[in-house]
Amino acid sequence: MKIGHADLKSSEANEFGRTAACRATFILSPSSTTTSMETDLSTTHLQLTIVPCQKASYKMSDSDTGKSYAGMDVSDLRRSAVQRKLRRKDLKDDPFQQFEDWFELACEVVQFDPNAMSMCSVDADNRPYSRTVLLKSFDERGFVFYTNFESRKAQHIAANPEVSLLFFWPTLGRQVGIRGTAEKLSAAESLRYFATRPRGSQLGAWVSPQTSTITSRAVLKNKFEEIKQKFANREVPLPSFWGGYRIVPREIEFWQGREDRLHDRFLYSRELDAWRLERLAP
Repeated sequence: MKIGHADLKSSEANEFGRTAACRATFILSPSSTTTSMETDLSTTHLQLTIVPCQKASYKMSDSDTGKSYAGMDVSDLRRSAVQRKLRRKDLKDDPFQQFEDWFELACEVVQFDPNAMSMCSVDADNRPYSRTVLLKSFDERGFVFYTNFESRKAQHIAANPEVSLLFFWPTLGRQVGIRGTAEKLSAAESLRYFATRPRGSQLGAWVSPQTSTITSRAVLKNKFEEIKQKFANREVPLPSFWGGYRIVPREIEFWQGREDRLHDRFLYSRELDAWRLERLAP
């Protein structure tokens, strides 16, 4: 599946000013601090209880050191999802087909960037780094994103290709975790995608020395104008330092939030040319 730009529908706004990409009924009791939301997701029924953020400042002292710390208590910020379940009989034998089912629903329901995924890598000292990247395609070979090959993440992958991905769709109470190996795409594959990007994004790929320190934003703006003039009236070529990676999964976990924190978790693990499927404790 290729992921591009899509028009996502927004309907009514709730009392907190948010919008939903589905039919929703909001009930706010004058004496209550919570909002009950019932959402019709075609064949699936989901009921959520949303607790507004209760920001409580505090000062805490460490009895061992005597130092005081100022902070914020957000322990009351929670959402309980009920009436949605994940059973073994609901799952496909192929995790890519299962992911496609979940992803298609996320595209219908999640208002912004359903293809956003956290990507975690480690540096040479095994210190982890996380950042959000956008999934651009997936098939039975793996999950594809694009970046600057001189970026920090690319340097990490060059030294250690073991990475993880995480999709989080709070509207659905779902997560998908992926662990596997990053492989660089061929220049031909990267070029096919690069040719579909908006021209401004193509120019931007030439401009930014990703993660490098710069003195000001003016450096980027000046470089952008320089590149814009350089490629005026012709196609923007693919930079040699820019392209895609495919994450070849070893494990894919599907997580469904449930009431009382008794979540449903199922793990697909690759065994040669087959997948083993197991239920995990929450």
